[in-house]
Amino acid sequence: MRKNILSLVFFICAISTLAQSPFSVIYTSGQEGHKTYRIPAIIKNKQGHLLAFAEGRVNGSGDFGDINIVLKISRDQGSTWSALATLVDFQDLQAGNPTPVLDESDPRFPKGRLFLFYNTGNNHENEIRERKGLREVWYMTSIDSGLSWSKAVNITSQVHRPNQPSLNPAYMFKEDWRHYANGPGHAMQFNQGPHAGRILIAANHSEGPRGERGSDYRAHAFYSDDHGDTFHLGASIAIPGSNESSATEISGGKLLMNIRNQRGDIRQRIIGLSDDGSATWKETYFDPQLPDPICQGSILTIAQKKGPFTLAFSNAADTKNRDNLTIRISQDDGRTWPITIPVDNGASAGESPKDFTAYSDLVLLDSKHLGIVYERKDYSQIVFKKIKWK
Repeated sequence: MRKNILSLVFFICAISTLAQSPFSVIYTSGQEGHKTYRIPAIIKNKQGHLLAFAEGRVNGSGDFGDINIVLKISRDQGSTWSALATLVDFQDLQAGNPTPVLDESDPRFPKGRLFLFYNTGNNHENEIRERKGLREVWYMTSIDSGLSWSKAVNITSQVHRPNQPSLNPAYMFKEDWRHYANGPGHAMQFNQGPHAGRILIAANHSEGPRGERGSDYRAHAFYSDDHGDTFHLGASIAIPGSNESSATEISGGKLLMNIRNQRGDIRQRIIGLSDDGSATWKETYFDPQLPDPICQGSILTIAQKKGPFTLAFSNAADTKNRDNLTIRISQDDGRTWPITIPVDNGASAGESPKDFTAYSDLVLLDSKHLGIVYERKDYSQIVFKKIKWK
């Protein structure tokens, strides 16, 4: 009886928390020149402004087609947002998977330099997995908080391993990587340890012939130790089906990667731990504390202190539906997740749980508050919510 009462109290508190935390709408499908907006990413610059990136899908909701990368900026912690700016328009083809990071350690740019990594593609994902198309990797930079951007730089030959010399003589790699995607969500920069200053981008690729149930996918990372002058590949995660990924620094300058399991045989997040900045993976495992319906998730270090770091993780915490968006807090480098913060779900809104809350990304607003940007209500909106975690 006592257990039932406590469960009821928790449920009421969760619904109350949802009701007391209104969201602001950033992107609405069918408006501002795009039928659908998907794949959000968010970061904060040194002035405290929030930059919310997304894919603007011109003609529909499909993952391939005329897809642009768009940006809106908030200067009031997410209450209001600027007009839409189109950053990348790959004509009638695909530009996607926006993955931003702020380089705060380059002495040439004391206010920081913003990197935006993204992918382009000339065919559907499954066709590219059969080597009937190509995905490439690019970045561009901004030194004025996203108001203007540099010319895009193609880094495919440094961080991808395609075997398609007919398309580009440089693309003749025996590894035969095919589909490729950054993140999605924010990238990261190490603050401590032997890799301090390293910019690292979590990513994934398909390798060789198309495998059953996504078994040809592998997560990996790539990085730069010289502020984007050159890039290098880290090792791949050995678990077949490891797919969309997000990475963060943990204590001792170590790395934690949190990964989608595309195979769906185990509805849990995959974890990779590295002591050497992604050159090798010391440990990989499924985390039963983090249920997942085969979807993207976001991980972020929110407090660096002596001893283990405090992390936040967001995803659709459900094994069946993309619903029940939840933030979990770990105070021991991601080993346990005792604090659960409900963000949004179909039941609280009186809606179907199918695809009610899907992709998300986290940003640290201050020492007590997180921001979360996420897809809502069957991909009809991308919204922002401020969350008190401490």
